[in-house]
Amino acid sequence: MFSNDRSEIRRMFIESWRKHQQKLPLQPLERLIAGVIREHPEYQQLIETPEQALEQDFLPDAGRSNPFLHMGMHISLQEQLAADRPAGIAPLFQALREQTGDPHVTEHLLMECLGKVLWEAQQSARPPDEQAYLACARALLQAQRR
Repeated sequence: MFSNDRSEIRRMFIESWRKHQQKLPLQPLERLIAGVIREHPEYQQLIETPEQALEQDFLPDAGRSNPFLHMGMHISLQEQLAADRPAGIAPLFQALREQTGDPHVTEHLLMECLGKVLWEAQQSARPPDEQAYLACARALLQAQRR
């Protein structure tokens, strides 16, 4: 789905949402993107303002999270769950979802693990550690049981 071109990625979000709102046919990836945007009404106004969405920077120093990064993490997680990759993430998600009762909340919990593993991979210049990711998810499950 994603390229390294920030504008291209953001245009995909904008176009998917536009097509969704106009009830036009969507490709599977566009449907996934539109579903994530639908779950985030706080970002919809930005998506509906293409010039702002394309140009705005979301720097950590400014205290605002990057909505495209956030929604992209949801998409990555949903793709992982559909493929059960890394092996075992789908049943861990299901067990967590049963405990939280809310798939969106569960995604946010797992996104913390995903973000941590991706950050560590970037810092060490290595591929993401799938076992660390699964261990983090298992720890979440244990914490939710308490």
